[in-house]
Amino acid sequence: MQSVLSILNTAITFYSYALIIYILLSWFPNARESSFGQTLAKLCEPYLEPFRKIIPPLGMIDISPLVAIITLRLAQSGIQVLFGMVA
Repeated sequence: MQSVLSILNTAITFYSYALIIYILLSWFPNARESSFGQTLAKLCEPYLEPFRKIIPPLGMIDISPLVAIITLRLAQSGIQVLFGMVA
C-alpha cells in the first residue's frame, strides 16, 4: 500500500513540474511550437482546459494554471490523508 502512495506522489509531483514548465514556455517566443512544447501541450492541456473554462483570464494574465496546480497539490494531500487512514 505504501508503494502505491509513493508512486502516486511521484506522479503528481512530476505532473506539477510539467505544468510549471509548460506555463513558463509561454514566456519564450515559439517555445510552445517546438516538439518539446507540443509534447507538454498534449500532456497538460487536457487538465488545464476545464480550469480555463471556469476561470476567465484577468487581462493578459491567465491564473487558471495556478488554480490547477493548487488543485493537484490538494488532491495529493487528500490522497496522503486517505492512505493514512487506511494504513
